[in-house]
Amino acid sequence: MTPMFSTEAFAALGGPDLVYVRPIRAAEILTSVPSIQIEGELFPDQILYAVHRADGERLAVLTDRNAAMAAALAHELAPASVH
Repeated sequence: MTPMFSTEAFAALGGPDLVYVRPIRAAEILTSVPSIQIEGELFPDQILYAVHRADGERLAVLTDRNAAMAAALAHELAPASVH
């Protein structure tokens, strides 16, 4: 049986420095972010990489997985990949 955690309990597992990087489609960003905040051109099927806190809050979106991991490390966060 898979254990169920609340958002707060899951966030507490890795402490405040744990973040995860996961691939997302640009369509998800295009529908949730005002176009004035998007730099460059995005295509709905384009794969981007989102950096999230352990509680699920999205912190950043980058076009490259390595850049997303490097950005997390540059901000003294502990990134983990999610497929």
